[in-house]
Formats: sequence, structure tokens, C-alpha cells
Amino acid sequence: MNDLISIIMPSYNSSKTIGHSIDSVIKQSYTNWELIITDDCSTDNTLTILNEYVSRDSRIRVFSNTVNSGAAVSRNNSIAESKGRYLAFLDSDDIWLPEKLSKQYTFMTLNNDVDFTFTAYEFIDVTGIRFGRPVDLQGHELSFSYYDMLRKKATLGCSTVMLRKAAFKDCKMPLIRTGQDYALWLKLLKEGKKAYLINEVLTQYRILPNSISRNKFKKCKRQWQIYRDLEKLNIYQSYISFAHYAWRAIFRR
Repeated sequence: MNDLISIIMPSYNSSKTIGHSIDSVIKQSYTNWELIITDDCSTDNTLTILNEYVSRDSRIRVFSNTVNSGAAVSRNNSIAESKGRYLAFLDSDDIWLPEKLSKQYTFMTLNNDVDFTFTAYEFIDVTGIRFGRPVDLQGHELSFSYYDMLRKKATLGCSTVMLRKAAFKDCKMPLIRTGQDYALWLKLLKEGKKAYLINEVLTQYRILPNSISRNKFKKCKRQWQIYRDLEKLNIYQSYISFAHYAWRAIFRR
């Protein structure tokens, strides 16, 4: 029997998009999964929507934070509740294409030394219309080290990642308000592992108005803080890594 994959999803006031995200999980060709959602004190009808899905599909479990705590805390709670051999991450406004889990799982089972995979992705707008070029489609490099990721040689979208849970000492995300996914990838790759790309668009990343991830100044500030405060890079290493990050942010194909 195929291994159980635990899908980690945070939610907060996601009523307009979370149904589409959950539906994309239900439509996966790979069916041995559990979807673990931790809601971060939503004030809209997100929980009502989630409870409707729970009543229809026993593979979906929902938890709630007692106080609004941010996506890192929500994801970590879902990770703590997970039972699967693999962890996959999906945000409550993103979409998986139907073969996403199957292709990642097959690749990882055929390559026992691969513990960390991610896929290329494309952007969609709030209505689901595709726009922009695909991200992380590569012509040559298909694996990425800690030092590659310091310099952001791949974007490595959170909703594209799958991990073999037992291969890592600690899969919990650092407790920072934004950028916790990138900080986790660095923490995991620092153990000497590599992230392997499934070189195909299998995820759709939704761009929402006023998204934190679209604020370039905040993204740059977050990147610098991760270098200095979490990774403890010296000032020279930080400048070099940041220069590579900025170059790729401007000229990435």
C-alpha cells in the first residue's frame, strides 16, 4: 500500500479561496493522504466551510489556535498532529494540479536518497486566471544545496514542497511572522540534504491584493533578517547572499 502523506495547511480568513485549495487535494490522483488544517482564529466563515468538508471526508482534520498566532504556529500544530511518512505543504489560497502528489511520491520512492522535493509553479490571480511565466522551471540544475538556497537559486514555493519526515531532526518552522517557510528550508538543508526539483508546473500560486509576499521592501527586509538573525551569517556573507538574491529577484526568468 502507498504511504500516507500528511498535508499541512494553515488558514486565516480564507473563506474565498480555501474551498478551491481543498478541492485540489480531493482531486489528487494519489489518494492516501490526510489534510490537517489549523485555523488561526478566523473571523469570517472559514471554520464553517472547513467543518462542511470534515463532515464529507474523514481524511480532513481541523484544529484551531486559541489565540491568533501566525502561520508558523498553525503549520507547526498541523505537523505535530500529522501521522504520515511524508509531509506536503499547501497554503489556503494555492492550488495543486491533479498529479502533483503522485509525481513527487513516485520520484521519492524511486530515489531513496531523496528526502526533499519541490515543483515548479505558476501564478494565478484572485479569479484563477493564469499569468506570468512559470517559476523554477530549470534548464539544467535540478538539485539545490543550503548554499544554493542562501543565494535563492530556486524560489522554492511553500505549496510545492514534500519532505520525508523521518529524514530530518526537526520539521517545525521557525517562529517568525513571515518567511518561516524559507527559514525552514534553510534549516533542513543545513543538515547536508539537497532539495530536488520536479521540473514541471504542478502548483498554482495565487496572488492576492495586499499580500505580504508581494511587498518588495518587506521581502528584502525579511531576507536580510533571516541571513543575520537566524542563519547568523557574518556581514560579508550576508551581503554576498543578498546580492545574489536581489539579482535573481530582478532578472529571474
